[in-house]
Amino acid sequence: MIPQTEIELENWMKNNCYNFNNYSINESLIWEGFGIEKNGSIFHWYYTERGEKNILKTFRTEQEIIEFIYNQLNTDKWAKTHCIGFGFDKNEAERLANILIEMNIEYFQDQISYYHDKPAYRTFILGCDILKVENLKTKYYNPPQ
Repeated sequence: MIPQTEIELENWMKNNCYNFNNYSINESLIWEGFGIEKNGSIFHWYYTERGEKNILKTFRTEQEIIEFIYNQLNTDKWAKTHCIGFGFDKNEAERLANILIEMNIEYFQDQISYYHDKPAYRTFILGCDILKVENLKTKYYNPPQ
């Protein structure tokens, strides 16, 4: 069933372990990402980055914007990702991958260029699997301070 209100959407996202880091739903705070803004009786879907907000789409009813966001979330793999591994040691990323394989947890990894082109290795899991592996994050999520 498609949520009808912003509160229902927020609850649906929580129940399905969506990541709120880049989605401002029901006025949650984000630094960058997508969000809902109400202006009078009009609803705006916006994207904000580096302090600059751009309105992407305007809706006349709450139900219209919620249906639009619901459909967008269902097609955005990043909306359900949770980063549990971050570091500069490739062997450590491989150890984490092996643990996730043993646990039968779906994951994906990537490598990004970090400070002075130093590679950083990231490990992501999807959805509610975060509840099964939250303890791994304390060991394998080590961004520089």
